[in-house]
Amino acid sequence: MSSLNLVAVFVENKPGQTARVTKTLADAGVNIDWVTIANSGGFGVMKFLVDKCDLAVRSIKAEGLMVSLLEVLAVEVDNQPGALQSVAALLARNSINLDNCSGFVVNNRAILVIEAHELAQARTVLQKEGLRLLTQGEMVKL
Repeated sequence: MSSLNLVAVFVENKPGQTARVTKTLADAGVNIDWVTIANSGGFGVMKFLVDKCDLAVRSIKAEGLMVSLLEVLAVEVDNQPGALQSVAALLARNSINLDNCSGFVVNNRAILVIEAHELAQARTVLQKEGLRLLTQGEMVKL
């Protein structure tokens, strides 16, 4: 399957929360390969790509925090101007809303991490267009 899971942790937006969650993961022997943190007033969400999803979820739950797995797509695009725009336009033409998106470049490979409610449809559209979707294993090896 060409999707991956992020560990999403919902926390109160206050000092020390990132240190608390990342210590929990480190103590459990979970390696973080990618992270994004966003807040909305008093609360926030941390999303992690990790090497051991199940262990991460169990460890964070044991700390009394709200945690879930979030299925997303990782799509490789050309590392050039307009690459994100072309993916966004492709999804828009197919009535798929891009809920959240982040990206990075590693070894001249541009990777977009995409969240959409219509994930299966997005997967089909992106693959039909010839875009390469990365697996969980491929992402943690980048």
